[in-house]
Amino acid sequence: MYVVIIVWDLTESTATVESLRSYLRDYAVDAFSTLPGMRQKTWFSNSERGVWGAVYLWDSPEHMNGPFEVSKAKELIGYGPTSYSVFEVEAIAEGQSMFETLSRVGRAMQA
Repeated sequence: MYVVIIVWDLTESTATVESLRSYLRDYAVDAFSTLPGMRQKTWFSNSERGVWGAVYLWDSPEHMNGPFEVSKAKELIGYGPTSYSVFEVEAIAEGQSMFETLSRVGRAMQA
């Protein structure tokens, strides 16, 4: 398995964390949920610092080209990511959680 971490510095963009939350609710969560080989995508943000990003968990490197076909982030933000890193997964631990599933959990989904 592989982890991909993508980060945008939004300080040069007209997009904001708040505007990108609409993108998640209205399009991205559903679109990314259809990608083969993607186990999970978690979006993150820091409004105060103007940071937006995502962490992907992929089955294999062959599947990692798919997200860019459905992603509209570059178009909405106006430029590519500030940072893009790929790592091999060494181990995964799943703890006990109050959430039965993580799909559609998060601030953007609460609006």
